[in-house]
Amino acid sequence: MNINAENLVSISEANQNFSRMARLVDEKGTAIILKNNVPRYVLLDYGLFRQDAVADDESVDAAALRLLAKHVKAFEKLAR
Repeated sequence: MNINAENLVSISEANQNFSRMARLVDEKGTAIILKNNVPRYVLLDYGLFRQDAVADDESVDAAALRLLAKHVKAFEKLAR
C-alpha cells in the first residue's frame, strides 16, 4: 500500500470529523490515522478489505495443498 501525504490525518481530527474521513476513503481508498505523529491505524474501503481477505484465503489453500502433497504418505497411514 502506498502512503500519500494527503491520506494522513491526526487521530484528534479523525475523532472530531469522521465524515471527512469517510469522504477521504471514498476518494482515495484509504486513510492513515496518526497517533503522536506516527502512523497507527488504517481506515480502508470495504471493497479493498475483501480483496485482501480473498487473497489471504487463497494463500492458506495453496499452503494446505502444498503440505498435503509433501506429506501424502503420512496422511495415508493416518487414514488407515
